[in-house]
Amino acid sequence: MRKLFCLALLALLNAALPASARDFMTDQPASPPVAAKRDHVTEHHGIRINDPYAWLRDPAYPTVNDQDVLDHLQAENAWFEARMAAQEPRVDALFREMRARIKEADKSVPQKDGDYLYWIEFEEGAEYKKWWRRPVSAPADGSADQLILDEVALASGKEYFSLGALSVSQDGQLLAYAVDDNGSERYTARIKDLQTGELLADEIPGTLSALVWVGGDKGIVYSLANEQWRTDNARLHWLGQPVSGDVELYHEDDEGFRVSASLSANEQWLLISSGDHETSEVRMIPASDPLAQPVLVRAREKGVEYDVDERDGTLFVHTNDTHENFRLATAPLSHPGNWTTLIAGSDDFYLTGVSLFRDYYVTEGRLRGLDRIELHYYEDPSRIEPVAFPEESYTAGLDDNPEWAMDRLRLSYASMVSPNTVYDYDVEQRCLETLKVQQIPSGYDASLYTTERLEIPGRDGTLIPVSIMYRKDRAANGPLHLYGYGAYGIAIDPGFSTTRLSLVDRGFAYAIAHIRGGDDLGRAWYKAGKLERRTNTFNDFVDVAKGLVERGYTAPGRISISGGSAGGELMGAVVNSDPGLWGAVVAHVPFVDVLSTMLDASLPLTPGEWPEWGNPIADKAAFELIRSYSPYDNVRAQDYPPMLVTAGLNDPRVTYWEPAKWVARLRELKTNDNELLLKTNMGAGHGGKSGRFESLRETAEEFAFILWQMGL
Repeated sequence: MRKLFCLALLALLNAALPASARDFMTDQPASPPVAAKRDHVTEHHGIRINDPYAWLRDPAYPTVNDQDVLDHLQAENAWFEARMAAQEPRVDALFREMRARIKEADKSVPQKDGDYLYWIEFEEGAEYKKWWRRPVSAPADGSADQLILDEVALASGKEYFSLGALSVSQDGQLLAYAVDDNGSERYTARIKDLQTGELLADEIPGTLSALVWVGGDKGIVYSLANEQWRTDNARLHWLGQPVSGDVELYHEDDEGFRVSASLSANEQWLLISSGDHETSEVRMIPASDPLAQPVLVRAREKGVEYDVDERDGTLFVHTNDTHENFRLATAPLSHPGNWTTLIAGSDDFYLTGVSLFRDYYVTEGRLRGLDRIELHYYEDPSRIEPVAFPEESYTAGLDDNPEWAMDRLRLSYASMVSPNTVYDYDVEQRCLETLKVQQIPSGYDASLYTTERLEIPGRDGTLIPVSIMYRKDRAANGPLHLYGYGAYGIAIDPGFSTTRLSLVDRGFAYAIAHIRGGDDLGRAWYKAGKLERRTNTFNDFVDVAKGLVERGYTAPGRISISGGSAGGELMGAVVNSDPGLWGAVVAHVPFVDVLSTMLDASLPLTPGEWPEWGNPIADKAAFELIRSYSPYDNVRAQDYPPMLVTAGLNDPRVTYWEPAKWVARLRELKTNDNELLLKTNMGAGHGGKSGRFESLRETAEEFAFILWQMGL
């Protein structure tokens, strides 16, 4: 009788619910999907490997239409939705508070370029921005404002939208731009007449590059992505001519190198660069005559990187040929390979870049890990003017400075507690003028927070920098979120984040581990986390977490962690090695199937990645090393922490099957019932959903998962 009553009550409740809710109740999966196991045996260096989840890679990739694959991904998404359903109120609340910190109707500070001032605007509620300009001589009352590109209109009706390259011709009459509407990072370039607003007939599909105006604004130089998603070319398109007749200015034969094009700062030279993660080569062509014979600056030499610019017949070469932290050299245009040191390489100062202007040049770099900007003068090499900033720990750099003659430099600045700030630096007066400070409509009081720069010893004695922020009223041993990346020589700056406040205001400390593999402390720091020393990166992250526990910032099991792409590889490695440390783990588009990917030269990134990870096809030692740490290959029967994993079906960088295979193996082998969720964006790529609010909702989901699993 009781059972019949319950069934009748359920039927009444079901009838009262909206159809979507009824479907959810009846269709909600009762258990996570279990991927089929199908033998797939390969042999390398005499070692046989069976990969039972290799079938999750669609044989037709980059097309994904295998029904078994799609069914499995959709089943995982259904499980994600079912498990996160109870968290929707929390997701909504987090999303609302994150959105409330964003000034929805906002605009950038206008910047002069030629005869116009340019800026971008977000309208209230808009996911995408609009690009505007007005003549320098026109009043600022809006009467002369011109909308040159409307991302909102371009994105209308699309699940995904990304604006790639955007470039105004030197005469200000034409706009070249490129759009990707599925996340595959294959962009279609178009040309817009800014006088009439009409699109020209020119359309170039499949680009993956900047769009560079040459030949008196009659031509565009670009690069096509080949079948392996590699830019091995620089091509010239003359406006009004068929794309089929475009001229290949340069073709790169080394499958590991990528080609890019740009203009010199004085816009006199087209610079065609080719390189991988450790070697580069540059050719120069007069921008007015792009079909002229290229001038090779210096032939490639393995391990030597350089970039080049030109002023008054002198080349300025930024290179690591004599010091791993780079030097600045000069050379006459007539003998471009004869380099003479202007600024010597230094163990203390890491010279990350050089920007030429008419009357001076600017160096950017890091001194003992802290950003440093200096002005240097051509006629007086001894005159060096560093830009002084108001805090001891911060991130700063050159912003948009498009003109050759600049008497005021546009700079960007932030710290973990100071919102993003735009400055103009008056070159003559040597002072900063604040133009804009990021506004937080819901309110923000910096005095409630503090930030520290710590050094925590790793297991080999190396001191690992850590940037950390928290509320001053936070309890000791509270929850802590630890973020890391540690690859490709990419430094993670201690910048400002409004979304981060949603954890910090709930009692979390938020820490960034500046682990080896990034170049936070210079090029040697990067080299100490790549190739045969790759495991330093993983060990550093674990040692930072343990050091934070020892110092009373948190406790084991009260640490949530996150990372994406190569940072997702980091997540995979540390959950294998130290699963008990982590209370929750989020791995975005994680590069976890390292061995299989590095063994497949047909994949988009693989040949270019060998200098970073090693070539396991040719080198048995590299094979054995990668196999020893590749997260997918080292999943074992043990308890694992709660984990949220994301993927993008159209991701050309970390292919969707890497996280899918990893989750399948984790489900097979893990020995506890902690949450394991996989969410695949079926219409997006490496960066997840596009649009400032859609992407914000994904962050809200991530934080909701963390709070749920940490019992908060």
